[in-house]
Amino acid sequence: MTESKAMILGCSGLKLTDEEKAFYRAERPWGFILFGRNISEAQQISDLVAELRDCVGWHAPVLIDQEGGRVQRIRPPILQHYPPGQALGDLYRRDRALGLRAAWLMSRLHAFDLQKFGINVDCLPVLDVPVEGSSNVIGNRAYGGDPVTVTEMGRAASEGLKAGGLLPVMKHMPGHGRGFADSHLELPVVAVSREELQVHDFPPFIAMKDELMAMTCHLVFTAIDPDNPATTSRKVIDEVIRTEIGFKGLLLSDDSSMNALSGTIGERAANIIAGGCDIVLHCNGHMDEMLQVVANVPPLAGLARERARLVEDGFPTADAADETTIRAEFDAMFATA
Repeated sequence: MTESKAMILGCSGLKLTDEEKAFYRAERPWGFILFGRNISEAQQISDLVAELRDCVGWHAPVLIDQEGGRVQRIRPPILQHYPPGQALGDLYRRDRALGLRAAWLMSRLHAFDLQKFGINVDCLPVLDVPVEGSSNVIGNRAYGGDPVTVTEMGRAASEGLKAGGLLPVMKHMPGHGRGFADSHLELPVVAVSREELQVHDFPPFIAMKDELMAMTCHLVFTAIDPDNPATTSRKVIDEVIRTEIGFKGLLLSDDSSMNALSGTIGERAANIIAGGCDIVLHCNGHMDEMLQVVANVPPLAGLARERARLVEDGFPTADAADETTIRAEFDAMFATA
């Protein structure tokens, strides 16, 4: 079998065009990611996921951002609306055990939901620890403003996904909580000391370093590398993510089409690989951009291939939990919250 390329790609609409099918067959992305534009009703989602996998000829990872709150790609009436991370964190601050249970339950419900469509990776938990005044791009997606809350809730959320047979993706390493700009639109620059980052931003990622996948952030940390955002910084990835945090798993870039990154789409893809990410993530499904990505991304090889294989072999078996019981327990928490 031809080796997959080191990229995860989106698609343009509710079903694949003939051009997309031929493109994915020829270029063999390692995985795919779905967004709101790819969602209309339950059977359509299942059909699209099956179409994507058929193009590459194996049970490739299919990702989605299904957090709850404003970042929930599959919404009512297909799936119920879930609360944002902050609402779970509010429960935790009132009653630690209840908050942890809520985080686990909500992730277990995400797993029930997504498994039905064949989606097997949820880009959760958000392990960013926001500071006062930071951009709302994280905002209420975060569990709280302190690393202990974020660590404990993030771990519970990850365990809930894995209990349902899904794999989590930690984001946004090594921490998006100090971004005072929206990295979808411009490049945030973080000017605090490395020591401050070590105390406040890195701890959740260190605590969960053994997870199989993580996603970078498009932030410049001037104390580490004043010239490059983390996603394309060999210094941040080697010194901080791989060494200080100790993450040995598969490292995905955040979306390469976000405007925090400079250069053409092709240059961004090349810089992401050169910086030390294992996988280039490109989300918007625009064919002209995807053609630039594939021209600058290598086949998976070496350590990146080994890390990808650990993911491929690492999908857990779902537990025997009853969906109706779990949903009733979770819904009761927020009916009385």
